[in-house]
Amino acid sequence: MTMLNPGMQVIPPPPPMLGPLLPRPGEPGWSVWPRRVWPMEPLAAAPRRVLGVAVMAAVFGTALWRPSVLSIGYLVAGVIVFGAVYGTAPRRPTRTEWAGMALTLALLAVPALLAAVWLGVLCIMAAWITGWCTLVGGRTWTALVAGPLVPWALPARVAGWARRGARTSALRKGAPDLGRVVVVAAVSAVVLFVFGGLFAAADAAFAHVLGTFTPTLRVDEFIARCGVFVIVLALILAGGYLLRFPPRLDAMAPTPAKPLRRWEWAVPLAVLDALFLAFVAVQATVLFGGHAHVLETEGLTYAEYARQGFWQLLGVSALTLLVLAVVVRVAARTTPSDRRTVRLLVGILCGTSIVVVVSAIHRMWLYQEAYGFSVLRLLVITVELWLGAVFLLVAAAGVRMDGRWLPRAVLVAGVVALLGLAAINPERVIADRNIDRYLQTGQLDAGYLSSLSPDIDPALDRLPEAMRGCVTREDATPESWYLFNLSRAVSDRPVESSHLPDGCDEFYWEWD
Repeated sequence: MTMLNPGMQVIPPPPPMLGPLLPRPGEPGWSVWPRRVWPMEPLAAAPRRVLGVAVMAAVFGTALWRPSVLSIGYLVAGVIVFGAVYGTAPRRPTRTEWAGMALTLALLAVPALLAAVWLGVLCIMAAWITGWCTLVGGRTWTALVAGPLVPWALPARVAGWARRGARTSALRKGAPDLGRVVVVAAVSAVVLFVFGGLFAAADAAFAHVLGTFTPTLRVDEFIARCGVFVIVLALILAGGYLLRFPPRLDAMAPTPAKPLRRWEWAVPLAVLDALFLAFVAVQATVLFGGHAHVLETEGLTYAEYARQGFWQLLGVSALTLLVLAVVVRVAARTTPSDRRTVRLLVGILCGTSIVVVVSAIHRMWLYQEAYGFSVLRLLVITVELWLGAVFLLVAAAGVRMDGRWLPRAVLVAGVVALLGLAAINPERVIADRNIDRYLQTGQLDAGYLSSLSPDIDPALDRLPEAMRGCVTREDATPESWYLFNLSRAVSDRPVESSHLPDGCDEFYWEWD
């Protein structure tokens, strides 16, 4: 026990100096993101050049892009956004960013060339992912998944950044406050509308002159164009903000797990490898038996063989990727023996998984040959091809014992698979194969072909003239150049009508 002399005053030690306190919720600089991931810059203001270019680009985008129409407008909008973002950036794009922009614009070019709505939507969704991953950056799986979600966390940051930039620019120029400008403009519009309407009602000649100089204004068109203006402006400002204050999404990646002892992960993986090898060996005749196996197996139809088997094997492929992700995380790779074991067991699993992917594709191909090609069947084959490429990439990463490049490679493989699907013009392929079937069997579902886009028109030239009139299309009105689509522009298919030519009714049946 410490004894103190009477009258002696005890002075407590000063608190430790840990630096300035972090902002609390509601204070400038506070953010829901950890500071190590994405610190807030409460005083940062958008440069005047960025604001000016963003507004002008948004005006051009409003005039040239209609999101509701798959057309060249998507490509034009992409070029405008990337040009405005990187044209005002404080640095030049890196090689990775150039590659990301090229892939994004290639995806946005598909709606300008092909008219298939489902394909255009998939390419636009993929362009959203590649575009934001390009702007956000990052090399980990965490960055790849979180990158396309970052825009939804940007509105408050970008709004404050742009507002401070506009206020700073106005003070430098001595310009009036933006709020007062809006109020004055609104009052002027109301005065013009009220008094102009009264004068027009009072004199027919003045009403004619006023109508000549006043453009026809559709409320729905005005609202749509305002919406496009806001979208383009928000995309450019968000991109400009990210290039100056990028988040460090790689810092959110989970820390490396504590490696397990070799037998703890190798035994379950070896058991799974043995199961895959047994399945491939025993079921070889089933997987690759083709038409003969289907016809010789009692109670087994093409639909049961392909549909059920395909989706089961697709589930096997997805679960295998999950198993590989867990193994890579927990397997020790410190010694040469550890690395050899990882290479051997992971290599066997990847190799047998590729065989499973091939068998799934084979099943679906047999089904298409029996019942005809369709959009969904061709799309799932593309997904399986992409999964096969992913297994090859995982195997390559295992051989090199370096997977830092793997997330981007998987994303690029998916984009390449989608662009490859677009390059073969999938709906024309579907039409060609169904026409081949018609020429062999005389069976054709003209109703299904009529539901496809003008992409199939070149294939229809192989049909007899009378039969070609049975495949119709929706009416397409003349379009402006910024609504151009190549397939729609060259389509000469008959327009859909209530009365079909004689003899067409037998070719309209329920398609399985």
